[in-house]
Amino acid sequence: MKGMMGHAGMAATAVRYLRSVGAPTTAAASPSAPPRPALRAVRDDERAPLDPAEFRDVLGHFASGVTIITSPGGPEPAGFACQSFASLSLDPPLVAFMVGRTSTTWPRIARAGVFCVNILGADQGALCRGFAVRGGDKFAGVCHGPAPATGSPRLAEVPAWIDCTVQAVHTGGDHLIVVGRVEALGTDPAAARTGPLLFHRGGFGRFRP
Repeated sequence: MKGMMGHAGMAATAVRYLRSVGAPTTAAASPSAPPRPALRAVRDDERAPLDPAEFRDVLGHFASGVTIITSPGGPEPAGFACQSFASLSLDPPLVAFMVGRTSTTWPRIARAGVFCVNILGADQGALCRGFAVRGGDKFAGVCHGPAPATGSPRLAEVPAWIDCTVQAVHTGGDHLIVVGRVEALGTDPAAARTGPLLFHRGGFGRFRP
C-alpha cells in the first residue's frame, strides 16, 4: 500500500509541476477516423488495361540466369528449363523457382518431393533448348549422375548445382512458387570459366566483364 501511495504522490507532484509551467496534462483528443470503405471484389471492367505482349516485352529487359530443374520424377527422370530462379534465404538455406501451373513436368517433381537446380554455362544454350520443349525424352544423350542428397539428376559440366527438398509451394497467379531447402550444393570451376548463360529479350547471351 505504501508503494502505491508513493507512486500516486509522485504522479500528483508531476501534474502540479506541469500545470505550473503551462504544459498540458492530458493528451489532445485525436480526430475521429474516417469510416472504412466497404470491401468488395474488383470487377473485370475496373482492372487496369494491360497488354500481355507489352508485359512480356517490358519484363524481358530484365536479364536472368538460366537453369534446368531436374528430379527423379518416377520411373524416368523429369526436368525443365527455368529462368525464374532465385536465392531466398541464408538461414535456413532456401531457394525458389517459379513454374507454370499448366506444366506437365511439375507434378512429377512434386510427387518426388526433391529437385536439383543445374545452373547453366554460356555454352549450354542447346542443352537449355532441349529441356524447354514439351514431351519426348529430354535426357536422351545428356550425361548426368545422382546429386548427393536427393538423387536428382545432376547434369554434367554445369558451372554449379543445388540439391534440394521441396519446402513449400505457394500460388502466384498462373504460376506456382516452389521453395526448396538446400541439402547440398557445389561448383565445377572448369565449367564456370565460360561464364553464365543469360536470357534477355527472348534470346541467349553471355556475360562480358
